[in-house]
Amino acid sequence: MSTQQSKRSEPHAQSYRLRRMRNQSLKPPIGSVGGEGDVPSNFSLDVGWGRLLFGQTFESAEEIARTLRAETPGERDIAFYIRDPHVALAAAPQQLFLDPSHTFRLDLATYRPAHKPVEGIIIRRLCTQADAEAVNRIYIARGMAPVAPEFFWKRRDSRVMTFFVAEDETTGEIVGTVTGVDHARAFGDPERGASLWCLAVDSQQARSGTGTALVRRLADLFQARGCAYLDLSVLHDNSSAISLYEKLGFKRIPVFALKKKNPINERLFIGELPEEKLNPYARIIVDEARRRGVNVEILDAEGGFFRLSHGGRQIVCREALSELTTAVAMSICDDKAITRRFVEKAGLRVPDQADAEDPDAWKQVLEKSGAVVVKPARGEQGRGISVGVKNELEIKRAILRAREVCDKVLVEELVEGHDMRLVVIDFEVVAVAMRKPATVTGDGKSTVAHLIEMQSRRRREATGGESAIPMDDETQRCVAAKGYGFDSILAEGVKLEVRRTANLHTGGTIHDVTDFTHPDLIEAAQRAARAIDIPVVGIDFMVKDPSEPNYAFIEANERPGLANHEPQPTAERFMDLLFPLTVAYS
Repeated sequence: MSTQQSKRSEPHAQSYRLRRMRNQSLKPPIGSVGGEGDVPSNFSLDVGWGRLLFGQTFESAEEIARTLRAETPGERDIAFYIRDPHVALAAAPQQLFLDPSHTFRLDLATYRPAHKPVEGIIIRRLCTQADAEAVNRIYIARGMAPVAPEFFWKRRDSRVMTFFVAEDETTGEIVGTVTGVDHARAFGDPERGASLWCLAVDSQQARSGTGTALVRRLADLFQARGCAYLDLSVLHDNSSAISLYEKLGFKRIPVFALKKKNPINERLFIGELPEEKLNPYARIIVDEARRRGVNVEILDAEGGFFRLSHGGRQIVCREALSELTTAVAMSICDDKAITRRFVEKAGLRVPDQADAEDPDAWKQVLEKSGAVVVKPARGEQGRGISVGVKNELEIKRAILRAREVCDKVLVEELVEGHDMRLVVIDFEVVAVAMRKPATVTGDGKSTVAHLIEMQSRRRREATGGESAIPMDDETQRCVAAKGYGFDSILAEGVKLEVRRTANLHTGGTIHDVTDFTHPDLIEAAQRAARAIDIPVVGIDFMVKDPSEPNYAFIEANERPGLANHEPQPTAERFMDLLFPLTVAYS
């Protein structure tokens, strides 16, 4: 197209955009239109975490502002379909803000249902109290406001609101959820609209395509009911979600939302703070400190260093490592061989271990256990660790890999079981999690390498870039041990463990088991912390079942990550330790 033609088309494009705005967001209140007397004015709907205010039913922007200002403490209201957001903002500029989200619409007249469901996932209605509790678990893990389980339960047969859950066919776990609102049944909407809210997927357990399946199921339902469209609101910078919706056929429309300023949505209206550049392990502490009125000074965001001060007390931290941890305790944790000796003297059970410099010793360990773990004596985040090594040649190769991280290398008895992390703060266990190694599930058409890449993308998105599966020699060795290569096509539904270590940084997932952990394991972790004399520590055990007393001590981490342990109050207990006078705010 020539420049002249382009210029001639600009008025037409502008006219089209203005026409869309008039048609979609600049209409008069629907209650004021002749023949629509049954539509209630100033309609809002309680959705559990707050109210949805349908702007098209409000007769004035001032009334929208007044209703938003009456928000119940601890909840978050959303005024949607706002015709004149600038006018409503002017009515309460100190209390309201324009939500930085885009609105997308799916035209249900042209929408075509999917022909093939997602394998291994069942999409069904929420129907039990356990479903409601599982939905809240997902909400909390994704940083969303939880909803009272009885709210779901009382509305499980509602015709206005629909709650769908995604159930893993193999495990029975709820791994995703979405909420739909039928506008016609809510307030007699003459446009027969519908909207989607609270799409959330468990990033640690859900199969690829779970979110798509939930959206499609909701679209199928509303299309069958004769609804005209399905709308949703998504943060402007949530590129992965926007990409998903666009792929499903959603188009952006000029519709806006208003919210009241409150602690839940604070980050949406105060702009970028220095702590925005912190990793999740530092940010969770900084957020809790700010919530309690503790002053925060970011010293080095990239390294996770910050200074906390309250009253006359100042403490410098690097994530969960604070000045309260002594250099002696750090040096004990720094060398895994030394850590082992300290906890063994305290009565904890430890695996057999040998120095890599002593071949006769590690050969005895191999002969006794049949398989070993080769790991650097110093290191973190699973770097340089090889698990399940079964012959001398592989051990020698693994030793060379470990020496890239640390000159001193250990060869240790392989203890079969699951990796357990116990977070001990002030010598009390505050969270226990099972850490599972990175696993991919075949779809019958993708290579193992592609499945790893897709899983890594999901893990990065869920953890702020902290978790991904390395495409390194150790991953290749683990894949080969199962009889596959990176170029192999994994059959549909087949699960492949691509790492043996369960570290979050190498793609592992974390699953809370605090309420099911045997008291002996709790007591052993606390004894280990006291043996090291460290106030905050992550104790790693290998266990077969968290509800049984048997374990083997693996290592202690002086800077345990406090994030990803929802719903346990790790950051709260950390702040209790640092600033006891702020306990009342927890």
